[in-house]
Amino acid sequence: MPSESVAEPDGKWRRRPAPAVPAAVALLLLAACGADSGATDVGTGRAEPITLYTCLSDQSIQPVIEAFEARPDGGQVDLFRAPTGELNARVAADARSGGLRADVVWGCDPLTVQAFVDQGLVGGWTPPGADTVPVEFRTRDYVGGHVLYMVAVHRTDTAAPRTWSDLAEDGYTSLAVPDPAVAASALGALGWFAAEPAYGVDFFERLRARGAVQVSTPDAVTTGVAQGIYDAGITIANSAYAAKEDGSPVDVVWPEPGAVAVYGPLALATGSADSDVAKSFISFVVSEEGQTVLGASGAYPTVPGVEGPTVPPGAPVVSPDWAAIAADKDAVLAEYQQVFGG
Repeated sequence: MPSESVAEPDGKWRRRPAPAVPAAVALLLLAACGADSGATDVGTGRAEPITLYTCLSDQSIQPVIEAFEARPDGGQVDLFRAPTGELNARVAADARSGGLRADVVWGCDPLTVQAFVDQGLVGGWTPPGADTVPVEFRTRDYVGGHVLYMVAVHRTDTAAPRTWSDLAEDGYTSLAVPDPAVAASALGALGWFAAEPAYGVDFFERLRARGAVQVSTPDAVTTGVAQGIYDAGITIANSAYAAKEDGSPVDVVWPEPGAVAVYGPLALATGSADSDVAKSFISFVVSEEGQTVLGASGAYPTVPGVEGPTVPPGAPVVSPDWAAIAADKDAVLAEYQQVFGG
């Protein structure tokens, strides 16, 4: 008997034998081959499942999936979840072995998703209601489902940095930065710093001179600061506020000229252009209902007015020029890796 691929709760793919099928049913299944992935399962009356690839935390993605699956227009969502570096590896493996196995990709930065668009793997459709999302968080090929804000986290017994440049000044003897080759948010922040005349990649050289070390993810930065390994670091706001609310001796700063906003786009796989369920999922995520579920899970929504995690009154925010960053990404990353290593 053939086997089927399933995504287990740990985010890894497993193979399991398909159940035995009576001959008459098998004929019906063969007749249905070639139907689009939005087709209805005759036996259950439910739509065929879709596969979602994402780098969102389990805490954020699971409530969204549960809410969508409970809707009349919903369907089962099989999940593959991994950090951006592993997600890229999964997509590359799919491309080498016959094509993308996902129906929807929900990335954590536009550079990653644009690369998939350029390969012809995703894109070509956004929901009719996508105009509720600010124009800086969408293109003709994908629409932002959430935002990550890169901020500074510091020990409460250490002075708060007023600007990003303050991190490279006296007063900080140990700092942590996330790896842009692993974390999409770190790559977006690197792109913004590199393009800013007052910072550039030289900013990271100054941090390195102050004793900065590179760790894997923003969460690792937050944990290191909370444990007293580092005085301060660059992380995502969700992670920093969660540590503070859990009682860790840390505080959060949105430094001038602003926290770096890195949005996470949803894109429809080109091979799933006929999947009504995949389109419904993307539409749900950017609807007020979906964004409300997302905000309650601890992620920052993209739709204005939907309640989400903490944003201090008047907090400064900057948005990278994603097109410019995409053009220089490889050169900037190579220059950065001369500072912290590949």
